Amino acid sequence: MSNVTNRPNGKPPRAGFKLDTHNAKLSGVCGGIANYANIDPTLVRLGFVVGAFVSLGTAALIYLAIALIAD
Repeated sequence: MSNVTNRPNGKPPRAGFKLDTHNAKLSGVCGGIANYANIDPTLVRLGFVVGAFVSLGTAALIYLAIALIAD
């Protein structure tokens, strides 16, 4: 028996953060965060939009940095 447990969506757990270019709207950052945290990508996207307005653009800079640094 394997000690790897499956997540509710049927995918095995990921070893690290990777961009999700398959479900990407811009660069796959929100999809990658959602896969890593096992949550809905729409919630992450809404969080970035709200964060961009609340933080006066800092969230947009963080998004850009993650897009450039991550694979």
